[in-house]
Amino acid sequence: MFKRIAYIATVLTLCVVVLGAYVRLSDAGLGCPDWPGCYGTLTVPQSSEALDAAHAIYPDSPVEQAKAWKEMIHRYLAGILGLFVFALFIQAWRERASLNVNPWLPTALVGVVGFQAVLGMWTVTMLLKPAIVTMHLMGGMTTLAMLMWIAHRHWGVSSANFLLSSATRFFVRFAIVILVLQIFLGGWTSTNYAALACTDFPTCHGAWVPEMDFANAFHWFRELGENKEGKPLALSAYVAIQWIHRVGALVTFVYLGLLGLTLIKQLQLRALAIGMLMLLIVQIGLGVANLVLLLPTVLAVAHNMVAAMLLMVVVVLNSKITELRH
Repeated sequence: MFKRIAYIATVLTLCVVVLGAYVRLSDAGLGCPDWPGCYGTLTVPQSSEALDAAHAIYPDSPVEQAKAWKEMIHRYLAGILGLFVFALFIQAWRERASLNVNPWLPTALVGVVGFQAVLGMWTVTMLLKPAIVTMHLMGGMTTLAMLMWIAHRHWGVSSANFLLSSATRFFVRFAIVILVLQIFLGGWTSTNYAALACTDFPTCHGAWVPEMDFANAFHWFRELGENKEGKPLALSAYVAIQWIHRVGALVTFVYLGLLGLTLIKQLQLRALAIGMLMLLIVQIGLGVANLVLLLPTVLAVAHNMVAAMLLMVVVVLNSKITELRH
């Protein structure tokens, strides 16, 4: 039962992460002005009476049903995922003698998902504040990584002998750090709507190092579209966000690319290494296409999905080279 729940929850988390990206990128994050319901109900207002009641409660937030449904479907799936995670926590302690992970890991996962719910609420109540939305994205990726680890420990094959080189083992471990940092930079770019701050490639506004305002670009506590003084954020700040994301993409591409080429030589890890290299090439292609084609929603969502899949592959690589718990 624990294995089945872990598998289903992992797949469901990937769906929730991708759907969350679609909600954000289609500007539906405030499709419902309240939380956890929508205009005071548990569904989207449909009838004329319900629409009148919604307008009376939130006169400054007219009902846009398409956006509201996107947001509510995301919330429904996230709620179902929460139930699966809680069930995993219960089963972890019931079956703790036969698990391949410490039962405290599913316990910690309950805390992560609970905090995710709080971040989801703050995303609405704080009107898409970049720090909150970025933390919400990272919380989703953390949930996915933890569930992927748990699932692979019970469905996959692991051995400390898959890698004899301690240096290569370190590079596999550090790949998670590199990838998580790049996902954060991507999230910060998206939540600040800085993806199109530079629309030329590989230069930015015709320069390799354009004018940039790092102080305001990465000020954590500012509001959306504002600098730390509360004034409109300058283009140079958006450029700084986009430029750093590009640099991070280059570092990630080189690091994971070299790691993949190294791991191809290991028979037990070859398939994963090839998969990682293919995803890496697709991800870079999607990043460039998003710039050239001015961020079409389908490609922007795909960019988020491939990032999540890369994270899953790197987590599985780390699990495979780690001895099972006895």
